[in-house]
Amino acid sequence: MKKLISILVIVLIANISFGQKFDSFGEKIEANGAIAATELNQKAKETPAFESKVSGVVESVCQVKGCWMKVKLADGQTMRVTFKDYGFFVPKDIAGKTVVFEGNAKTKTTSVDELRHYAEDGGKSKEEIAKITEPKTELTFVANGVLVPKN
Repeated sequence: MKKLISILVIVLIANISFGQKFDSFGEKIEANGAIAATELNQKAKETPAFESKVSGVVESVCQVKGCWMKVKLADGQTMRVTFKDYGFFVPKDIAGKTVVFEGNAKTKTTSVDELRHYAEDGGKSKEEIAKITEPKTELTFVANGVLVPKN
């Protein structure tokens, strides 16, 4: 009987492990019910700050720690996604993957110093960083949780 229970537990754990399609970071979230990142600009026009679950393609990731990512929006724009309370990070090699994240979006003005810091974290050259001379008003997102597809 003990062997049977042990085998059943092993099979159950294997099914759960192999059945997962995502690696989870931060709070546990579900993939279902996410809206496309390309819809966020329209939603931001209606409401300057809102909660949402979003699915989008990662354009780039902080190469220092994985402490932010940029997600593609409509018309070639991107949105910076940071992580709640700096409490978790994502892998640095997920550019090009479609991820799901949940949290709070808002329109924000980012200072020149902060933009330069992000550019440095993103691996930009000193010349590119020096060209940042004005603050930028853009849609930003603070995620509580992120799902990254497994290879």
